[in-house]
Amino acid sequence: MGKKKTAFVCSDCGAEFARWQGQCSECKAWNTVTEFRVPSVKAAPRSAGTTGYAGVVEAKIQTLDEVNLESLPRFSTGFKEFDRVLGGGVVPGSAILIGGEPGAGKSTLLLQTMCLLAQSMPTLYVTGEESLQQVAMRAKRLGLPTDKLKTLAETNVETICQLALREKPAIMVIDSIQVMHMTDVQSAPGSVSQVRESAAYLTRFAKQNQVAIIMVGHVTKDGTLAGPKVLEHCIDCSILLEGSSDSRFRTLRGNKNRFGAVNELGVFAMTGQGLKEVNNPSAIFLNRGEEQTPGSLVMVIWEGTRPLLVEVQALVDYSQLANPRRVTVGLEQNRLAMLLAVLHRHGGLQVADQDVFVNVVGGVKVNETSADLALITALVSSFKNYALDKQLVVFGEVGLGGEIRPVPSGQERLREAAKHGFKRAIVPVANKPKEDIEGMEVIGVSSLNDALQALF
Repeated sequence: MGKKKTAFVCSDCGAEFARWQGQCSECKAWNTVTEFRVPSVKAAPRSAGTTGYAGVVEAKIQTLDEVNLESLPRFSTGFKEFDRVLGGGVVPGSAILIGGEPGAGKSTLLLQTMCLLAQSMPTLYVTGEESLQQVAMRAKRLGLPTDKLKTLAETNVETICQLALREKPAIMVIDSIQVMHMTDVQSAPGSVSQVRESAAYLTRFAKQNQVAIIMVGHVTKDGTLAGPKVLEHCIDCSILLEGSSDSRFRTLRGNKNRFGAVNELGVFAMTGQGLKEVNNPSAIFLNRGEEQTPGSLVMVIWEGTRPLLVEVQALVDYSQLANPRRVTVGLEQNRLAMLLAVLHRHGGLQVADQDVFVNVVGGVKVNETSADLALITALVSSFKNYALDKQLVVFGEVGLGGEIRPVPSGQERLREAAKHGFKRAIVPVANKPKEDIEGMEVIGVSSLNDALQALF
């Protein structure tokens, strides 16, 4: 019997080393490098007549012009918002990872999806964290059709794939990847080695048998997916289901997608009958009061392939502290510090003795620079205690020289704002449309001073 190979792996980032060391040289964490036995390479079971990635593979070298460029045959999940995040639907043979906080609704969303898909195709729902009775009780509470959905309570990956090969499902759910284990891996379920080997085995099975597999993943306390980083590399699509405990709305955001655009956003509402998709997300983020207050403004951001109207609020107040506070919710704090410096240098507004609080309503996280001009406008409105027009929208990137730079998809942003009844818009001059938009006055500005004069 040959000597079993061992490796040393960091439990935080998944980096491998030839020998044990106290600190991981990749993520700089201490006492996270542990030893585990390297399992023997096993091929995932596959249907007769198919080729796999392990063992003997019938490969053929081709030039790029010989590759078939026909569109991949997708099928719908039954939810338009879910399909949008996936890039148009589920691709057969793809491996999808869905992560989220406990109680966000991952299992609920997948159970609803699988019950709908089971009416038209073979499906398999594998639960490792709950019993079949618990799954059946949830489905009954949600009023879902359960007569055709096949379920399995199992945590051994080899057993799951052998049973799936017999049932031949078109799509399979693994809930969750952190509780799955392989026989040859000498470590506890949830460890770096178990998660990595289990995900790789399931991914090979999906590719070899054209079975779409959706894996549920846990997240760490800082909101990132638990397990080794290689987990996100080996799958085709990585999605996060986000939502706060005090809000009934959930956002489904794509972080990686080999078959579509990334940063797509799907919005759902948690109800007594499960998750319901929100077809017009802008409407839920624009529930504003009757009386307009200073520091409140609507901006148009771009999420994936569609515009989204959200409200940004700013509060500037005199500070009693030696170092005034700078607090942001939904925006990058470093971006706020930079815009405050631009506002002082090119706008003549000094807030060094003021506390600054910024919030994006609805829990939306804004990462793009088109929110710069709207944020500065809200700050000036709060500082001057001047309420802006409720029918005004603003977007544009602000440079360090005080110039207003154009942003992508300006025409689509303006049309979305006009559709929701906004009558006035302040945008970069390069984003001003050549043809007038019916019912909307569009003002193009090229500098910060021009924007402030148009507003105040």
